[in-house]
Amino acid sequence: MIKLDTSNVLISATEVTALKEASMKAQHELENGTCAGNDFLGWLHLPSSITPEFIAQLQATAQTLRENCDTVVVAGIGGSYLGARAVIEALGNSFAHLTHDGKNPTILYAGNNIGEDYLFELTELLKSKNFGVINISKSGTTTETALAFRLLKKQCEEQRGKEMARKVIVAVTDAKKGAARITADKEGYQSFIIPDNVGGRFSVLTPVGLLPIAVAGFDIARLVKGAQDMEAATAVSVPFEENPSAVYAATRNALYRNGKKIEIVVNFQPKLHYFGEWWKQLYGESEGKDGKGIFNAAVDFSTDLHSMGQWIQEGERTIFETVISVEQPEHTLLFPSDEENLDGLNFLAGKRVDEVNKMAELGTKLAHVDGGVPNMRISIPCLDEYNLGQLIYFFEKACGISGLLLEVNPFNQPGVEAYKKNMFALLGKPGYEKETEAVKARLN
Repeated sequence: MIKLDTSNVLISATEVTALKEASMKAQHELENGTCAGNDFLGWLHLPSSITPEFIAQLQATAQTLRENCDTVVVAGIGGSYLGARAVIEALGNSFAHLTHDGKNPTILYAGNNIGEDYLFELTELLKSKNFGVINISKSGTTTETALAFRLLKKQCEEQRGKEMARKVIVAVTDAKKGAARITADKEGYQSFIIPDNVGGRFSVLTPVGLLPIAVAGFDIARLVKGAQDMEAATAVSVPFEENPSAVYAATRNALYRNGKKIEIVVNFQPKLHYFGEWWKQLYGESEGKDGKGIFNAAVDFSTDLHSMGQWIQEGERTIFETVISVEQPEHTLLFPSDEENLDGLNFLAGKRVDEVNKMAELGTKLAHVDGGVPNMRISIPCLDEYNLGQLIYFFEKACGISGLLLEVNPFNQPGVEAYKKNMFALLGKPGYEKETEAVKARLN
């Protein structure tokens, strides 16, 4: 199992255990469905509800895409793509986009921005590819994703023909309503349902995440198994001290009450970059409301030690770190000896590169703790499907508890709509005439 170390958080154990009762209360509210946002608790027992038959359905659809596509574009934004990308990039070859092996389709992403150059370059690249699309949108009208899907659908039909396009475009959407559901039914696409009671940032263990991960060639049954075991390890019946999600949630809230307003999630494994991006959305969208909430940031070490490292070491002491540490890398690479030794690194000759990395990690922790930065460490044995499944559910469960400790609704996101309202008004979308006048008045 993954392990949580809170021995370097620079606050007393009593400050954490002071939140034990509130943490247990939050867990009971989650379990009983009596908390704020209780209509979005479908993620809570999602892992244990996933059947082998459902996994087989996803794998069958994934195999159809794998047999007919050398490239698959995942169209989605926020929780509709970040979870899948986090897992795919953590498990995949770092240079998979350059070294297509003929076994697994290349996974690309669209619908997460409105960059014209990005979309142009993507559509140009796809002209030479046998590509398919997984369109992930509950409504089908989210601007970024709908815009990208319209382009991709048209191109796929023109390049591969309507019949093949129907085979290699898959919809992950609402069960009954919305533009994406209407299109899927009309065109005859294979489709999977986004449960109504699972918000996007908690949806990686639904078809939203599982289907793209399966298409990329990874074992979604093992991913789910890891999440199932963590669901059991963080159940409401588990004592507080033995429940890693409860301890993490209580510790970060104790730090917040001590003036630590910024949490930086750290990795020393470049493959976890997008896991940090997924984590940022999960916690930022869940807790940043009502004028409250820890600000979420993510860094890649040792890379960012040469940039953000200075600020972390000696900047304002309003931060704490949560380090995700991978105990064992997949490959072995030994540092070579050099006769001239101009770089002075022969003292490392014969050592594994990961040993150097681990000493960078340990040295950084010591320096940052000495510099007044509280440090939590989450260690996982290796990067595989099972351990990532554990890590995903660990953070999801802790997020629910932590948001309730903060006394906010962790499962809504009203602030996300503010920019959309202004954007639609500026673009002259029908139905936004009053907003258009108001925005124009402000700009004048």
